[in-house]
Amino acid sequence: MHSQPTPFPTTQWASTPELSVAQHAAVLWLTITREERRNAMSHGVLAAMAGAITAAQTDRSIRAIVITGAGSKAFCAGADLQSANAFTTDYSEPHGHLAQVLRVAKASTVPLIARVNGACMAGGMGLLSMCDMAVAARHAVFGLPEVKVGVFPAQVLSVLQHLIPRRKLAEMCLTGEPITAAQALEYGLVNYVSDEGSDVDAKLQWLIERLLDKSPAAIRRGLYTMKKVEAMAFEESMAFTESQIALFTLTEDAKEGQLAFQEKRKPVWKGQ
Repeated sequence: MHSQPTPFPTTQWASTPELSVAQHAAVLWLTITREERRNAMSHGVLAAMAGAITAAQTDRSIRAIVITGAGSKAFCAGADLQSANAFTTDYSEPHGHLAQVLRVAKASTVPLIARVNGACMAGGMGLLSMCDMAVAARHAVFGLPEVKVGVFPAQVLSVLQHLIPRRKLAEMCLTGEPITAAQALEYGLVNYVSDEGSDVDAKLQWLIERLLDKSPAAIRRGLYTMKKVEAMAFEESMAFTESQIALFTLTEDAKEGQLAFQEKRKPVWKGQ
């Protein structure tokens, strides 16, 4: 699917043995490598993921970030319930590890794409929901089973509540029962499910190709605008977007896009 990956610059991220960070052309891949634990989250995974996403914001060679899990059985199973530290918190820190990843993702102007290669459970649903787009394998399952172990998916709600219908969200949270990839597609939780007989990477590559040939500047500023207006009232969002439209037209990419349209050729983007 991709050329041989090149390591992401070591000065820009904090690596752990539990998270693989590799650049394939213009795409940064973040892969949880805890396959024996169904790619369950750890403090190390979350800290490294937050660091890599943050570092990618200032690297113009990165056009997209793919988040996935190793193997084909699990995307992320949530907290590692086999660990004694599964629900421990350092109360001297104002922000928890998962909360910090969700905050960093919310502020990202580099598109995040979830590659859901298997089971996506509990906190894994948070990682999925914080992404801008998602592609799932046909065999993937999705769930919020926290009530089965006496807790509740509280933080996940911050990024999940606006993605799927309210009653379906309540059912998933209160019963803990999983849904299929087909249901996830129906509810708007994912953009695409892999076609019958093909793997998830075929659909992922199809989506990435349709992202990379577009204006980097328009995507970067556009994603910033989309995320800002989500929490705004109508009049506030109208005032904000009016100012953003003027800024869009001042970029080099906007000028090139209009010129290429007039000259009936493909644009050559500078990302500026």
